Amino acid sequence: MADLSLKNAVKRYGQITVLENINLEIERGELIVFVGPSGCGKSTLLRMIAGLETISDGELHIDNQLMNDVPSSQRGIAMVFQSYALYPHMTVRQNMSFALEIAKRPKAEIDEAVDRAAEALKLTPLLDRLPKALSGGQRQRVAIGRAIVRSPKVYLFDEPLSNLDAALRVATRIEIAQLKEQMPDSTMIYVTHDQVEAMTLATRIVVLNGGGIAQVGTPLDLYQRPENEFVARFIGSPAMNFYPGKISQTGESTHVLLENGKTIQSTIPSDSSQLSLEVNVGLRPEDMIRCEQEAATISADVSLTEALGEVTLLYLGSPSEEKVAKLAGVHENLRGQTVHFNAPPDKVHLFANGLSLRTP
Repeated sequence: MADLSLKNAVKRYGQITVLENINLEIERGELIVFVGPSGCGKSTLLRMIAGLETISDGELHIDNQLMNDVPSSQRGIAMVFQSYALYPHMTVRQNMSFALEIAKRPKAEIDEAVDRAAEALKLTPLLDRLPKALSGGQRQRVAIGRAIVRSPKVYLFDEPLSNLDAALRVATRIEIAQLKEQMPDSTMIYVTHDQVEAMTLATRIVVLNGGGIAQVGTPLDLYQRPENEFVARFIGSPAMNFYPGKISQTGESTHVLLENGKTIQSTIPSDSSQLSLEVNVGLRPEDMIRCEQEAATISADVSLTEALGEVTLLYLGSPSEEKVAKLAGVHENLRGQTVHFNAPPDKVHLFANGLSLRTP
């Protein structure tokens, strides 16, 4: 398996720059997930690593070897696509062994590699079937198995679960996580738009936005310590709520005067130079604690509720400025009511000019 690094990588199409100054170090054995909004360049970046897109500027190294001009077939990379890309006239065994046969590997070596991958992916009973006789989840496992038998330096996954229904997506995600545990030294890069996949699978997540990297960190780093408002809004579902305010007291903790005249406290320290600094106060929906009016820092009318069983979502305020609170359990008959909230100071995020005031 391999280390991988991108140094000042750029991708241009004519005069249009879609990715710029991408700097990223991926260590052997990591499972790195690329996430970001549609059009942010996550699949393009994956294809640059694969050699399916040229790198306009900068460098790609795999195991300290410059790869910019190395053909895709010689990079030691295996890619799993969302469309499966199986040969319909070949059995599962033939699909999985095809690349090794082209490489003229000994038959005994091919059979051993296919049998080992099939066992890991629970495909052994299906080896003699054609793709048309498989479910969507089984086809995706065959596509993954076809990559495994090649023992590549780096595995690339391009939204591999997006064509599956919800139940199959959960099952196959668990299988990928179990597979990674069986292959701890394997380096994997995974592109998805699904936050649950990213949060549950990743060693680290790379959040892309506007052609660059917004933040890199472990799933909990991104959730608990977003470095900017974009990451704070993007990671977490429902998204973080924001309330404008001004810093009114500084020191070991920070007090912020909200537009409603109430003061909210954050454990983020600040200094006197930040007095009256305009900030956005970020509160995750699950960190808004329902309370009595006297103890509240935020009060709002409930415009809609969604009862999900284990939690209830409360949609607060007008549609143009809507906020969301997530309460544990069932909460009935709240629509049209005024509810009151406060938040633990250590859960209160502060942002100025789009950047977190929390030091790394």
